[in-house]
Formats: sequence, C-alpha cells, structure tokens
Amino acid sequence: MIKNSKLTSPRYQQIATDIAAKIVDKKYKVGDKIYTRSSIASQYGVSAETARRAISILVDLDIVESTKGSGVVIKSYEKAVQFVHQYNDIQTIHDLKKDIMGSVNRQLKEIDYFNESVTKLIDKMDRYRSSNPFVPYEIEITADTPLLSKTISEMNFWHNTSATIVAIKRNNELLRSPGPYTAFLPEDIVYYVGDEKSTERVYNFIYPNSVEE
Repeated sequence: MIKNSKLTSPRYQQIATDIAAKIVDKKYKVGDKIYTRSSIASQYGVSAETARRAISILVDLDIVESTKGSGVVIKSYEKAVQFVHQYNDIQTIHDLKKDIMGSVNRQLKEIDYFNESVTKLIDKMDRYRSSNPFVPYEIEITADTPLLSKTISEMNFWHNTSATIVAIKRNNELLRSPGPYTAFLPEDIVYYVGDEKSTERVYNFIYPNSVEE
C-alpha cells in the first residue's frame, strides 16, 4: 500500500505509517491486538522511545488504542485509511516539487548552454568576418525607404555608408556588381561589404524614418 518513501521523514513516523498501511491492507482488523512497544522496537530495529513515538501518533489519530500491559489494539480502519491517504498526498506533493525543481534546473542549464553557444557563434562569426572582409551583409528593401526607384549613383550609396553594393537579388535572380544606374525596387535583397559598423550605417541610410522615431 505504502510505496518506498523518498522523503527523509522521522523513523517513528515511517513506522506509524507502515502499521497504518497494514491496517488498510486488512492484515490487521479492528479489535486485533498487535505488538507491545518492546516487540515493535525489536521488529523495526529501533529504540523503545522511537517505538513509543510511533504508537503515540496512531493513538493521537484514534487509529489504535494502547493500554499499559495490554499492548496495542486496532481501533479504527477508517482513520487508518485517512492517515495513509494524507501521507501519500504529502509524498506526492514532495515528489512533484522535486520534479519541478529538477525541471527548472535542467532548463537553467539549457539556457546557460544556449547563451554559451550563441556567444561562441557570434565570436566565430566576428573572427570569420575579420579574416574574410568580403563576406557580404544583406538588407531587404521595402516600401518604407524613401530611396525607392533612385539609382545607386543618385543616392550616393558609398559616400553615405562607406559600403559597396556587390549584388542585388531580384525576383530570384542575382544581379552581380550592379552598375550606378541600377535602382532599388521593393523586395530587393541588397548585398554589400563594409566594416563592422556598416550594417548600422546602411540601415539608417535606407530607413531614416525609423531612426527618427
């Protein structure tokens, strides 16, 4: 009836619960006379004081009746059932709490691992870009830019951003090395090369309204 407890409850409480569980399992019936305190101490391998405390719990809960010199008599099956259910509920709560804390700890480890991995990725990307300065950045052209339909020459792209456009992707076609008379159209993907601060300059140049907001 009672599963092996993972809780560190006092030994006398464990003994009281075990006796109550035997009543619930009908190994003992109401009116049966069971152990004396000394036999309980001997059976469970505990001191007489621990056995006394275990019996006291059952007496306080009206599960058994203890008379000096007459041993312990089973008094209530229903009270034993109630006690066992309460014990199991407490055990379940502690087990759930342990599971939740375990889950939280696992999630914290996952977050730490994710942060560490992102940091490593950013570091590798920065080093890769430093050693490969011609790896292009990209930006999508939308209707929010005032530069629509203006040519690269008219907008003075390099002068305003210090970045060089190397290609434009348009309608699934890649326009390599677009000339100065190529204009920006909605849904274009512009590829450009520049230093590490060029992404901010390019974005602010293409979408100045969002910067003002």
